[in-house]
Amino acid sequence: MAPHSAPRGNISAQEALERIREGNSLFVKHVEYRGDITEERVRDAAINGQHPYAAIVSCSDSRVIPEVIFSAGIGELFVIRTAGNVVDDINTMGSLEYAVNHLGCNLIVVMGHTKCGAVAEALNGFHEEHALRIIKEIVDGIGDERDPTKASILNIKNSVRLIKEDMNDRDGLEIIGALYDIETGEVEFID
Repeated sequence: MAPHSAPRGNISAQEALERIREGNSLFVKHVEYRGDITEERVRDAAINGQHPYAAIVSCSDSRVIPEVIFSAGIGELFVIRTAGNVVDDINTMGSLEYAVNHLGCNLIVVMGHTKCGAVAEALNGFHEEHALRIIKEIVDGIGDERDPTKASILNIKNSVRLIKEDMNDRDGLEIIGALYDIETGEVEFID
C-alpha cells in the first residue's frame, strides 16, 4: 500500500522527538500539565480531525500514561497500548500503518517501563490462556536475561526490531525505543 500524502501539521521525526523530550522534561519537573485539553481543542479536533506528531507503542500499565508523560494534548499523540508493549500483526502493526500512512506520523516510539508486570511474569513463568501469547513474545525478546530492567530494555528493542522489519522503508520515518522510569518519571531513549 502506498503511503498517502502527509496531512497538515506533519513534522519531521527530529522535531517530534524534540517535542517529546521537552514534554517529558516538563512532566519530570512537575510543571502544571501543559497538554491542550481545552473545550476549543476538543471542538477543533472533532471538526478538523487528528494530526498527531508521533505514534507511541506503550504498555497498558495504568501507571504509564504517554499523553501525560510527554505533556501532550488532544490529537497530538497516536497511542497504542498493549500489555508489555508487545507488537502484533493485526492490532499494533495495523494501527501503526494508519498512523504513518494516513496521519503522517514520522516518529514511532516503543516505550516500555521499569517494574513492568508483563516482563516480571515472563521472568517468573506466567502461564494463562490468552496472556500466554504475550508472555511468549516477551520471553522470545529477552532470552536468558534475568534482570528486570535489562529484560524490559531487551523487550523494547525486540518490539522496535519487529516494527523496523515491517516499516523501515518509509522515507523520513524514525523508530526508536524508550524506557520510562515509573519512580522518577524520566524517559530514557534507547538506540
